[in-house]
Amino acid sequence: MLISTYNWREALALALRSVAWQSRLPDEVIVADDGSREDTASLLRTIAKGFPVPLRHVWQPDEGFRKARILNRGIAAMRSDYVIQTDGDMLLHRHFVADHLRLARPGRFLQGTRIRTTEAETARLLAGGKPCFGWFVDAYFRDNADRSTYHYGRRHHTLRLPWLARLKSRSSGHPMGCNVSFWREDLLRVNGYDERMHGYGSEDLELDVRLQNAGLRRCQIKFAGLALHLEHRCVSTMDPSDPELSNNKLLYASRDTCSVRSPQGVDAHLGDFAGGLVDLRETSSTNVAE
Repeated sequence: MLISTYNWREALALALRSVAWQSRLPDEVIVADDGSREDTASLLRTIAKGFPVPLRHVWQPDEGFRKARILNRGIAAMRSDYVIQTDGDMLLHRHFVADHLRLARPGRFLQGTRIRTTEAETARLLAGGKPCFGWFVDAYFRDNADRSTYHYGRRHHTLRLPWLARLKSRSSGHPMGCNVSFWREDLLRVNGYDERMHGYGSEDLELDVRLQNAGLRRCQIKFAGLALHLEHRCVSTMDPSDPELSNNKLLYASRDTCSVRSPQGVDAHLGDFAGGLVDLRETSSTNVAE
């Protein structure tokens, strides 16, 4: 499992707690850290002492929003064949990992969604409240008449119905990097995320385009793979859909040219982790790889 984070240790602690509670534990957890302060590393060392699977921390200096690069470094450090990717502000349903693995098939990658908790519910969770899933969860939902607000889910998608999830997995969802899974070999084939992307937005959309250009099918997870998203202020000061943003120009270029492989991607980091990355459970020293 790959979890991205940046300077929100309280949310990350809850996210990792939800991982440790999984009915089917991941084989490993890589925390991909885009330049957080030392308190995040300290938190991870503390959590690692009782964590049920190998916990590793990949860090890079804070030089602005470089999520594509740190995710690539996390992918390079992984040893698992299958990569389940989420964010450090996502609280996972108990069967989240099991759902992704149950629906994984060669030739496709899985796209899930998120349940955006309200500010009040986010505060309750951060104060130690128990995560709640299901119809009555306190979250923001999409008005069925407004199809533009795809970042807000629909209330019926808060239900976990495995039989319906199998049927829905034949269709495609909307790209969203906070709940997605891939075969690692497919990520390596397209060279992971495009590190020419700096600043907020579109790195997940652009990877999605190249994976499909490579012949892979995006399949959605609905009624399974549930996750609560802790509400927070957007880190972008601009409209991330603005076509004039440099990241979006790269996205459109990949679409127009049917690009498959990023010219600046994960292959630059594979040698850095050839010997593996130390499990935080096995050391009390700072264990970050720059």
